[in-house]
Amino acid sequence: MQRLFSIFEPFVLSLLGTVLLATILPARGAFAVYAGYMADAGIVLLFFLHGAKLSRDAIWQGLRNWPLHLAVLASTFILFPLLGLALSHMPGVDPSLATGILFLTLLPSTVQSSIAFTAIARGNVAAAICSASFSNLLGIVLTPALVALLMKVDGGGGVSLASIEGILLQLLAPFVIGHLLRPWIGGFVARRKSLLTIVDRGSILLVVYTAFGAAVVEGLWSRVSPADLGKLALLCLLLLGVILTATFLIARIMRLPRADAIVLQFCGSKKSLASGVPMAGVLFPAAQVGIILLPVMLFHQIQLIACAMLARHYGEQADGEGEGARASEKA
Repeated sequence: MQRLFSIFEPFVLSLLGTVLLATILPARGAFAVYAGYMADAGIVLLFFLHGAKLSRDAIWQGLRNWPLHLAVLASTFILFPLLGLALSHMPGVDPSLATGILFLTLLPSTVQSSIAFTAIARGNVAAAICSASFSNLLGIVLTPALVALLMKVDGGGGVSLASIEGILLQLLAPFVIGHLLRPWIGGFVARRKSLLTIVDRGSILLVVYTAFGAAVVEGLWSRVSPADLGKLALLCLLLLGVILTATFLIARIMRLPRADAIVLQFCGSKKSLASGVPMAGVLFPAAQVGIILLPVMLFHQIQLIACAMLARHYGEQADGEGEGARASEKA
């Protein structure tokens, strides 16, 4: 568990530091415009590299275990949104934070942490790679579609034409181009994982800085009280607790093998900050992005801590069962 936290802690601290910097020194005027262009360029490069990274072999192999992958997608894009609708309509929740909670539940699953937790828990790592990759790939289309269906943007009835153009030009087109160029650049990207990590985290930090800076200029912290933040944390804990329990029970009902049940629980219970930040930047007005991302960022930290503890428990449980089986064989 300490090794896992050592992976994520620097980024978590960087994220908190970026929010603090945006609070004290938000981007204004010409610098805000320049920072926005940089954030957009980072998002384009991020999705281009993710497209180049995705293996077609992983796609075809993943299709073989379709019941598991359908269960993960149903948890991510059906069960989660239903819970989001319920939580966002609870009395006493700030409307802006309620919008952020609902947006959180419409995002795809994480990739890196889902695979890491599955490995620690002694689950089916290959299936986790496929499920998480499918979720992120489909999320480029499904998340904006769900936003259009379930949310109000700019006071209208869904996603605007400009938002659709942003999704196509900033997210989908770079991803497709990167994947088409994979035969020529895939090896280069695979050999330089640190490059993808830098672009991944750097683009997120840029968007968070510009989004929170714009929100601070619009009076973010005068609208969100400590009581609202505490209530939001409780709602995130409730959401994660319900989804972890639900995925556990669904795996039992489907009679999945232990290794596949772990994949469903970890891939089906998480939401991607890496996808959520750029999508929010494209889908919502700049002044709204900061407050909408608050639930996403808070849920991200809670899911890492809770799932790390759960993964360690499952891993120790599997190791104990293995030792017991070997002892029985010797006897």
